[in-house]
Amino acid sequence: MTILSVYNNNPLIDGRQSDRAMMVRRGTQILLHEMRHAVLPELPLASGRRADLITLSEKGEVWIIEIKTSIEDFRVDRKWPEYRLHCDRLFFATHKDVPLDIFPDECGLFLSDGYGAHMLREAPEHRMAPATRKSVTLNFSRAAAQRLMMAEWANGKPFTVDDV
Repeated sequence: MTILSVYNNNPLIDGRQSDRAMMVRRGTQILLHEMRHAVLPELPLASGRRADLITLSEKGEVWIIEIKTSIEDFRVDRKWPEYRLHCDRLFFATHKDVPLDIFPDECGLFLSDGYGAHMLREAPEHRMAPATRKSVTLNFSRAAAQRLMMAEWANGKPFTVDDV
């Protein structure tokens, strides 16, 4: 269960991410939205890990994007290979102050400035097993519906067709 910040009544922000990580996330989300992906941040996975961003493409392909904001952030985090079990493509997203050559070639790469992003490298495909795909898709769907309900409740009024 996500721990919500007591200083923020927005259920979509949990307060664990740095300002720089939120900047990278925002720009990457903008690009993914333009690519017609449904995007969820901070989705807990069956392995107990949490994906920084997970997307569902129009074709049903699942991507996970791991956000890294510094060399140190990348070097201390060795859990990212486990994300491959939960997606069809694995990416990193970062910003201009992080050297791009630290990121492994077997993953895709996004460069974000907070207002948008560029895909610098496509991620190779490694298709999930059908049972895993069903589990991840169900988890994605349930989390999205729950967050929409929480956002509606925090707003104090029901969403209308005009809001979407």
